[in-house]
Amino acid sequence: MEKSSKMCGKQSLLFANPPYVTAGSSIAGKKEGEGPLGSYFDQVEEDPMFGGTTWEDAESRMMRRAADLAIKKAGITKEDIRYMVGGDLLGQLIATSFGIMELEIPLFGVYGACSTMGESMAIGSVLVDGGFADKIMAITSSHFGGAEKQFRFPLAYGSQRPLATSWTVTGSGAVILDKEDNRSKNLLDKEAPVCIKGVTIGRIVDYGVKDSMNMGACMAPSAYKTIAANLNDLGVKAEYYDKIITGDLGYIGKDILIDLLKQEGIDISKNHMDCGIEMFDKETQDTHSGGSGCGCSAITLNSYIIPKLRRREWKRVLFVPTGALLSTVSFNEGNPVPGIAHAVIIEGM
Repeated sequence: MEKSSKMCGKQSLLFANPPYVTAGSSIAGKKEGEGPLGSYFDQVEEDPMFGGTTWEDAESRMMRRAADLAIKKAGITKEDIRYMVGGDLLGQLIATSFGIMELEIPLFGVYGACSTMGESMAIGSVLVDGGFADKIMAITSSHFGGAEKQFRFPLAYGSQRPLATSWTVTGSGAVILDKEDNRSKNLLDKEAPVCIKGVTIGRIVDYGVKDSMNMGACMAPSAYKTIAANLNDLGVKAEYYDKIITGDLGYIGKDILIDLLKQEGIDISKNHMDCGIEMFDKETQDTHSGGSGCGCSAITLNSYIIPKLRRREWKRVLFVPTGALLSTVSFNEGNPVPGIAHAVIIEGM
């Protein structure tokens, strides 16, 4: 009897035909390259403009570079990819639309703020598992200059940053999801195949936080709700995962998340990791609460998390990119900042 994918609990899916992660790329900016993960990235670009003329142009160029590199590493052509699923932080997803337009691949443009990589991988996995595509590219990006210009103050303004503020990562990451693990036999002998076992789709959570400079406090409640839902839907404990990895809560958000989960009797303090904390050296890089942005979790995933699964250092992780759902319009109208988080179960086979 053929296995079928199934819904678990209220928010989770387990795949009967788990998509394989066959390749991933990580393009980072200069500051990110100077951080603790710098040696792991595929490319570190010294020029913040990436050869372009505006911050937005720079991000589009960075995203195209990430897409091209993922395709090359997978040993395929752009024509092999059925769909792309991706987005960015800029209004109307302009980094994505201008960045990957010339690839001429059908696109699902998505916006989940900094949770976009999780959302893109979830949608892509559903398409592959359901037999609607053989190969999918999930892609996202963020750029410090573009994000500051859109959400805060242009860099030339020289505004001071509160200590709760996180630093938007200049980075782009792309993942190739495939119904088969088409890497070479030699690689398979040495490395574990990695697949997407399931997902937990987050819901919008609003705890009334209005401080747009404190993204960690805005997003931690949504991470708490999604992680708790995943554990409850699957009927497992936090120890089921070698690591539970949030996207960009930073130091403040991490503490809030752990406290909220402890109120539910869930302790993730021993196996939790946050990409925003790992991205920068707090003592030497002056990034305050850590890193943020769509690119933060994306480049950490491809440069650090997936390789550890391939080397069998970890067997199973829960990857939980987090996003703050605000705009300059909503913030200036006095609205709070809701959050959302999507969880992706990634396993080394």
